[in-house]
Amino acid sequence: MTAYNFHSSWRLRLKEIASTLSRSPFEWLLLFLVSVLVVIALLGSSSSTFNSVTSSVKNDIYTNYRKLKEQARSDYLELKSLAVGENQIKDVGVCGKERENYVPCYNVSANILAGLKDGEELDRHCELSQERQYCLIRPPKDYKIPLSWPAGRDVIWSGNVKLTKDQFLSSGSIMKRLMLLEENQIAFHSQDGMMVDDVKDYSHQIAEMIGLGSDTEFLQAGVRTVLDIGCGFGSFSAHLLSLNLMALCVAAYGSSGSHVQVALERGLPAVIGNFISKQLPFPSLSYDMVHCAQCGVIWDSKDGLFLIEIDRVLKPGGYFVLTSSTTQQQGSSTGAKKGIMSAPLEEFTKKLCWSLLEQQDETFIWQKTVDSQCYTSGKQDTIPICKGQDMQLYYQPLAHCISGTGSDRWVPIHSRSDSMNSTELKVHGVYPDTFFEDSEFWKSAVRNYWSLLSPLIFSDHPKRPGDDDPLPPYNMVRNVLDMNAHYGGLNAALLEAGKSVWVMNVVPLGVHNTLPLILDRGFAGVLHNWCEPFPTYPRTYDLLHGSGLLSHLESQGCSIVEVLFEMDRILRPEGWIILSDKLGPIEKVRMVATQMRWEARVVDLQDGSDQRLLVCQKSFVRK
Repeated sequence: MTAYNFHSSWRLRLKEIASTLSRSPFEWLLLFLVSVLVVIALLGSSSSTFNSVTSSVKNDIYTNYRKLKEQARSDYLELKSLAVGENQIKDVGVCGKERENYVPCYNVSANILAGLKDGEELDRHCELSQERQYCLIRPPKDYKIPLSWPAGRDVIWSGNVKLTKDQFLSSGSIMKRLMLLEENQIAFHSQDGMMVDDVKDYSHQIAEMIGLGSDTEFLQAGVRTVLDIGCGFGSFSAHLLSLNLMALCVAAYGSSGSHVQVALERGLPAVIGNFISKQLPFPSLSYDMVHCAQCGVIWDSKDGLFLIEIDRVLKPGGYFVLTSSTTQQQGSSTGAKKGIMSAPLEEFTKKLCWSLLEQQDETFIWQKTVDSQCYTSGKQDTIPICKGQDMQLYYQPLAHCISGTGSDRWVPIHSRSDSMNSTELKVHGVYPDTFFEDSEFWKSAVRNYWSLLSPLIFSDHPKRPGDDDPLPPYNMVRNVLDMNAHYGGLNAALLEAGKSVWVMNVVPLGVHNTLPLILDRGFAGVLHNWCEPFPTYPRTYDLLHGSGLLSHLESQGCSIVEVLFEMDRILRPEGWIILSDKLGPIEKVRMVATQMRWEARVVDLQDGSDQRLLVCQKSFVRK
C-alpha cells in the first residue's frame, strides 16, 4: 500500500467519524483532538502498514514476533470505538460465586416451571435460558492449575471440581475403588503409581468376549472410537486412550457435580449429553463401540427408543457393551447375579438385527449387523427405516426408525483402511488434492503455533506468587477445542507431530458438515451452534482454536461478544486462544479481549493477505 493511499484511507475514516457527529462546537473540538492524536500515531509508526512483524527467515512467519508494533492501529481503533460506540462493554466484572460451575442451557428449575417432566427437565434447553451476563466466571477459591500429563490424568486437585470427597466416596460407580483421597487431591491410581488392575482386567475381558487375544488388538479389530455412556470418573476411557483409542465420555448434567467435569479435569475427552428425549449431536454410523457400565439408562423403556439411538450411532459391525447389575428385572436374586437378560431387552436387540456375542457375569456384548438388508428382510419383526438422511442432526427428537442403511458410509468396521484413501474421501465429497493441501497447511501451522505458545513471547506473563515460569507448551496443553474444525486437519497434524494432546473437533451449524469425515478419521467431534453455549463445564479446555470462526459467526448473525464470554467460561485460567481470520473481525475481538483481561497480540502473516492471527492468554482472575 502506498503512503498516499494509506493516508487517504485514514482521511476517509475520519470523514466517517465526522459524519456521525452533529455540528456543535464541542463536537468539532472533539473531532479536532481525535485528528491530532491520529496524526501523532501515524508519525510515530513505520512506513509499512501497521508495522507488521519482520521476518529474517521467509518460511518462519513468527520470527521476531515480539517486535510487532501496532500502537497506531490500537490508538485509532480505541478512538473510533469511543466515537461510534462499537463493541463497547462497560465494567466487565467478575460473576458471583454461584456461577463458579455455571453451565448455560441446563436450568432444571426453569425447565420444571416450563412444564417439562419425565426426565426432559434434565435435558438441554437453550430456548429457556435467561439473558447472558457479561461477567467473567471466577475459579473456586482453592482452584489450582491442573497438573501436566501424564500425572494430571491420574491426579486432580479436589478444589477444582464441584463434587466433594464425600460424594466421591458415596458414588455407586464401579470405578470408585480406584480413587485414593489425599489432603487436597483425588487420585485415580494405586499406591505404587500403577493403575489398579480392575480396569485392565475389565478391558481385557471385553476384548476376549469379542474374540480377541488382548485389548491391545482393539485397533486391529476395527475399534478406534468408543462412546462411553455415563463413563464414571473416566478411568475406563483413560485406559482406552493409553491404547491409542479415542474414547469420548457422554454423561448427563448434574447440578451438584458431574462425571463429565471430573473427566475433563483429568484432561479426558468428555461432553455433557444424554438422550432422554433428544438424539445425540452425532450423525449416523459414528462409533465403533458404545459402552455402558452402570450408566443408569433403562434400555428397554420407551419402546426401545434408547437402543434405537445406540444403533443409529453405531457403525456396521460395531459393538454395544453393557455392564449392569439391573439387566435382569424379573426373576430370582440368583438369576440377577448371573446377569440374565430381561425379555424386552432380548426382543428389542433382535429387532435391531444385533447378535449377542457373549455374556460373562453382568457384562453383555452385542454386535450390530453388517447387512443393511437385514432390517427389511422380513425375517424379523422389523423397525421401520427412517426417511431421508440425518447428516445435520442437532438435538432432534428421538426417532423410532432405523438410520444409515442407505448411506455410502455403510462400511463394516473391519473393512476400513487405516487412513483416508481417495475412495473414502469421495464418499465425503472431498477431492484428494484438496485434502492433501489442507493436511500440509496444518502441519506447517502446528509447527508455528507451538512456537507461539511459549510464554517467552509475553514478557509481562503474570506469574502466580511463588511459582517458577510456566513450563513449555508440551506440558501445558492437554486438550484443544477446535471451534471450526473443517476436515480435522489440526487434530491430524498434532498427532503426527507427536503432541500429547487430544482435540474436540466442532463442526458449526451452517457450514458444510464434515463431522462424518472427522469421525471416520477416528477423531472426537460434535455438531454445535455457536449462537448457543457449548455443553461443557467452566475451565475445561487448555487451548481454544478457531480458523475462520469469526467470519462464520458474523454470517450467522451470532454475537461475537457473547461467544467471547463463552470462550472465557470454558477456558481454564492461563489457557490459550488462537484465532485466524480477516483483519476486521480480528481487530474487533482484540479490543474486547483486552477488556476481558486477556493478554492479546496480533500477528501479521506476511503473505500479502488480510488474514491475521490473534493469540491470547487468559489471566488468572481471582476477584
